[in-house]
Amino acid sequence: MLLALLGLLMAFTFSGAWTRFDARRDLIVREANAIGSAWMLLDLLPATTAEPLRDSFRRYVDLRLAATRADEARPSAEIDGAQRAIWRASVAAAQAAPDGRISQSLLPAVNAMTDVATARYQAVLSHTPQVVFLLLLTVMMIAAMLAGHGMAGGERRNWLHIGCFLGAMILTLYVTVDLEYPRRGLMRLDGFDQVLIDLRAGMK
Repeated sequence: MLLALLGLLMAFTFSGAWTRFDARRDLIVREANAIGSAWMLLDLLPATTAEPLRDSFRRYVDLRLAATRADEARPSAEIDGAQRAIWRASVAAAQAAPDGRISQSLLPAVNAMTDVATARYQAVLSHTPQVVFLLLLTVMMIAAMLAGHGMAGGERRNWLHIGCFLGAMILTLYVTVDLEYPRRGLMRLDGFDQVLIDLRAGMK
């Protein structure tokens, strides 16, 4: 019964960690798409208005890349300032443009860009509560103790059984924790940063 409870706890904890890992990957791609969409809409603006905004976008993507690699949980003052600067310049450009379609397309795109950045910050903060890991370790130790007590009555210890049990528990717990912090262990998100790197490289 206790082993079944341990298996259930480990399954739910691993599933939650994997779901959050997958969500973080998706948010990186979504942010790159949102920034790319807003960038392309700058072509609707006059050159004199678009070029300063393009410079602001380039600086913003550089800041977002730096924050992504550092896995920062909260936006820096520089990023907040860059977002506000882009928003104010976009509003001014939309108000000055004779075509109302610019404000209807550019402003929602810029807003979506900042919304995804906020969602990414929240995803960085989202982890399995520490009390769940404490519960998991406690149940694991109790299960190991009871299993060892049950084997004590035998004539010889089954070291293969003991090793497989401990190895499976430790490996599963390690992978679960690794998924929770994908910038620090073996399971990493670095490969998905390439979409932001490619986006920045294309901002000519």
